[in-house]
Amino acid sequence: MTDQDPKSEPSLTGHARIAAYLKTLDGSPGVYRMLDAQARVLYVGKARNLKARVSNYSRPTGHTGRIARMISETATMMFLTTKTETEALLLEQNLIKQLKPKYNVLLRDDKSFPNIFISSEHDFPKLEKHRGAKTQKGRYYGPFASAKAVNRTINTLQKVFLLRTCSDREVEAGDRPCLNYHMKRCAGPCCGAISVEDYAKLVKEADDFLSGRSTRVQAELKEQMKDASDAMEFEKAASLRDRIAALTQVQSAQGINPRGVPEADVIALHMEGGQACVQVFFIRANQNWGNWDYYPRAGNEIDAAEVLGAFVGQFYDSKDPPKQVILSHAIEDQELMSEALGEKAGHKVQILVPQRGEKAELVAGALRNAKESLARKMSESATQVKLLKGVAEAFDLDQPPKRIEVYDNSHLQGTNAVGGMIVAGPEGFMKNSYRKFNIRGEDITPGDDFGMMKEVLLRRFKRLQKEDPEREKGQWPDLLLIDGGAGQVSAVHEIMQQCGVEDIAMVGVAKGVDRDHGKEEFHRIGQRPFALRRNDPVLYFIQRLRDEAHRFAIGTHRAKRAKSVSATPLDDVPGVGATRKRALLAHFGSAKAVSRANLQDLKAVDGISDSLAESIYDFFHEGR
Repeated sequence: MTDQDPKSEPSLTGHARIAAYLKTLDGSPGVYRMLDAQARVLYVGKARNLKARVSNYSRPTGHTGRIARMISETATMMFLTTKTETEALLLEQNLIKQLKPKYNVLLRDDKSFPNIFISSEHDFPKLEKHRGAKTQKGRYYGPFASAKAVNRTINTLQKVFLLRTCSDREVEAGDRPCLNYHMKRCAGPCCGAISVEDYAKLVKEADDFLSGRSTRVQAELKEQMKDASDAMEFEKAASLRDRIAALTQVQSAQGINPRGVPEADVIALHMEGGQACVQVFFIRANQNWGNWDYYPRAGNEIDAAEVLGAFVGQFYDSKDPPKQVILSHAIEDQELMSEALGEKAGHKVQILVPQRGEKAELVAGALRNAKESLARKMSESATQVKLLKGVAEAFDLDQPPKRIEVYDNSHLQGTNAVGGMIVAGPEGFMKNSYRKFNIRGEDITPGDDFGMMKEVLLRRFKRLQKEDPEREKGQWPDLLLIDGGAGQVSAVHEIMQQCGVEDIAMVGVAKGVDRDHGKEEFHRIGQRPFALRRNDPVLYFIQRLRDEAHRFAIGTHRAKRAKSVSATPLDDVPGVGATRKRALLAHFGSAKAVSRANLQDLKAVDGISDSLAESIYDFFHEGR
């Protein structure tokens, strides 16, 4: 990669500066970046012919307002040539997600989706939710649109196929049936109630259903129920009847299940008022596995083809594309995108914009959802903007805050202390910006809330000063809300002075008379405390912010406490990760037993090499 800044003409800016690069470029495919005078990336693009594309920007006229502004701000450019245009497209989308340029369409709040996983490495495979890299051997079914959707499906599949969800250790112990067995939600491998062969048949039925062969599974279950009834095995017949009913329930919960679309993502875009909503429906095995809505950063001057094309590229940058991607609008470079997605997936990916038939009906349904979701989002945003204006008026701020940070601490008699920071802005709670702080100051007295708050704020603002000293990335707050009265506000003011930050508004929220919800008093430096009307929407808004900070801090504390409860001395042994830890605990029964084991017993554990066994033994017996 090269920063090809023509040094002979350092005073050039805008289209003249861009034109100066033309003599350094050829017709190779590649990716270009436009940067401003502070070296901030304004735009990332790809080109089949870099010289031809850059020459378009060098013209002084003929551009939209957005492109003209981008050109006028351009001070330097960077180029990276690639072997093919497909490679350039993949690199472009990756860079956009990393750099978040000002003038690109940007997918916000990208997320991973859960799958259902059935292992192929166990005699009694487990039915479980999986999120992340697919490194384990087995079958993955998904994606599902949410954890709620996958949990609901697993819950129903337990009733239908009786697959276990308990741990490998419980199965290997084989000493007692679990609760699910008694509730007829598990075949009972943990107590030897089913053979490996019969359990494999249940796994095959579950695989068939999740692969789209649900009709065959239902027919087989009905045949088994009839045979059981004819043989006067009425309890078995009733159990099979309940399983068929549960199977019907999960099918009806999925809503529309297209017959002619076995595997596809249906992606529909609706734009209005300079805002955009994209709905993605996941169709797998002829079943609807849910949908998710996105709100990419767009604008009035960007057309649907550019928005949807940018969304598709960024969306599949971190996800496996299905065999078909069905769109509501045609996109730029559609064939190139299809080729790029196919190269990434390792199979052919077809991009379609259907005009009639079942696929067009799916797109129409997704479009309707996108329109309704955007309407709700715009309504909520309008309400949020009004509330922020009310906050500005209530606390005498120069303008409505774009970023409010609220802090809270949580601990149990000083143990497992954590600090939590939540963030809110014009679009509501900004959960991607939430932060947790493990309190690590050794000089802090257990239960010293002020000491904990001091550590949190010092760490937060020192990091801001390091990562965004010019306050250009939108990470600095306009308003801090502090849980407490005049004393806490004064103390936080001193901390901020210590950080060299004195221009951020701070408001302390005290419980007020009788610590009653609704009688809060607000404290600011150098001013008398005041209260808002009991039915003031701004008061409810502040209460919601404080409650959210409290919820987040408590949840973080509970997670930390649960982790500490489940921690064992094995966590500190070098070379012992999660897999070997499980093997040791399964073999010896407890960490205490591992610490007392002799060297030969440690070497006998599956997956523990002789050298690691010696390390474990030395760890627990050093100095004895």
